[in-house]
Amino acid sequence: MNYKHLHYFYQVAKLGGVIRASECLHLSPQTISSQIQSLEEALGMPLLVRSGRGLALTDTGRMVFGYAEALFSIGAELEEAVREYPHKGKLLEFRVGVADAVPKTIACRLIEPASQLPEPVRIICREWKLDMLLAELALHRLDLIIADAPIPSAVSVRAFNHRLGGCGISFFAAPALREFCNRPFPACLDGAPMLMPAEESAVGQRLRHWLQARALRPQVVGEFDDSALAKEFGRRGMGIFIGLTVLERDIEKQFGVRALGAAPDVAEEFFAISVERRITHPCVTAITEAARNELFAPASRERPRRAGA
Repeated sequence: MNYKHLHYFYQVAKLGGVIRASECLHLSPQTISSQIQSLEEALGMPLLVRSGRGLALTDTGRMVFGYAEALFSIGAELEEAVREYPHKGKLLEFRVGVADAVPKTIACRLIEPASQLPEPVRIICREWKLDMLLAELALHRLDLIIADAPIPSAVSVRAFNHRLGGCGISFFAAPALREFCNRPFPACLDGAPMLMPAEESAVGQRLRHWLQARALRPQVVGEFDDSALAKEFGRRGMGIFIGLTVLERDIEKQFGVRALGAAPDVAEEFFAISVERRITHPCVTAITEAARNELFAPASRERPRRAGA
């Protein structure tokens, strides 16, 4: 099989037509068509059929496209790995994007292992909406994205999700809300002033279902896209707020609040998104291993429950 012919077929299938592929590859449509025909003859099966004014993949074509996508993805990874891997003694530049929904403390804890490699690393960190970060990743302007969700199904970007882990949430209250702090959990949430995550967010939806399932009706005094802003209002006693259970001690110390209890099944998950199917970048390797073996490891989530919590 001629892999150049396979590449032409892959481009036609990906771009949706011979004309677009010819513009991308700087070849005539006739050349591309004839070489795809040679590929079909070599495989003994048609890959494309006419559909209206365009082309559609046959069942065999869809299967071949899947293999071609994996093959050329690995080839791109190889080029990237050779180009980016640092020479000994040189500074490694690591460009990471953080989706704006990811809590800052979690982002810092996740990225920190990249700074502890034997070779010197310069970290360039960008925070943005996930769709904008994915566009930057597609252009190879980022090495990695840290996100609280996998790649949306509607986004057509050649990238791969690597699940880092997840954990439940805990509820926190400032000293000004002491009347709720001394009641049993989770009953203490009923009627209490609550600072909720935005309704359209994944954790906001899961939290609302969790409260509804337990017939708990807190008084929602605020909704926030930014979890850091919610914590600041919570520190001032405006209402009970949520945070990740793995960060309980950090949140208590930083904001002077008390953890009332936890909801392990209201889980937040975190993903590393990269152009690599198989992780080779040393910084990405350090991040994924530390997240799975330390930050989100089961032992790191265990904490004795207070009496009355």
